[in-house]
Amino acid sequence: MNQTAASAAAMTGGQTRADIRAGRVTGTTAGLAPGCIQANIAIVPAAVADDFALFCARNPRPCPLLARGAAGDPALPALGAGIDMRTDLPRYRVYRDGVAAEEVTDIAALWRDDLVTFAIGCSFTFEHALLSEGVPLRHVAQGRNVAMYRTRCPTEPAGPFDGPLVVSMRPFSPSDAERAARISARFPRMHGSPIHLGDPAALGIADLGRPDYGDAVEIHPGEVPLFWACGVTSQAALEAARLPLVIAHAPGCMLVTDLPHEAALA
Repeated sequence: MNQTAASAAAMTGGQTRADIRAGRVTGTTAGLAPGCIQANIAIVPAAVADDFALFCARNPRPCPLLARGAAGDPALPALGAGIDMRTDLPRYRVYRDGVAAEEVTDIAALWRDDLVTFAIGCSFTFEHALLSEGVPLRHVAQGRNVAMYRTRCPTEPAGPFDGPLVVSMRPFSPSDAERAARISARFPRMHGSPIHLGDPAALGIADLGRPDYGDAVEIHPGEVPLFWACGVTSQAALEAARLPLVIAHAPGCMLVTDLPHEAALA
């Protein structure tokens, strides 16, 4: 790994987390710390942590596992110095009995000695690569969150964790679609290449204008929608588990790590 890139990412990632911790950032992390890997987050009780790890292992495209914390420890040293999972996301989504009950800006009051953090790969890394290589992204141009959809495709369950595959969608011209597929394939730990292109009905998606998560984006005549496996699949699994308490990132509000994007290359 390029040490200059790694040092710059550590500095930028740490500063971004400091801004988040201080309340200066409360919205999406898209575009922040552009040199840094970002991660989806799931926090579950230790009693089901092995089941959740197995769910990730059985569903590696939507849930590529980057790191697992120790029970009761809010640090993730493999991803960054000084990370504190109680304070370092702009917003957290708190699930109670399978229902998204609230969103909060820190979870210090909810933290327990039995909670285990999982960090899952995020598409922001391949999006950074696409933009760097001149492939436009409509949701970025429109200042929106990416559109995400629950599909009719099942995941492979583990313990109480089950639910549908969630996908993210980005529209491209045919030539850019080929480039986007090729570039994203270099990042298997960040969902890799698309799982489907074209007709959304093949995935059980009835209306691209009504995403289940994120924001709808314009699709121009002649463009091709590309669909990637999405880390929000983990939140669908958290909902299905109907546990008394689990915590995740609010959509678009990721953990900014100290790792440079090149650390995720195949």
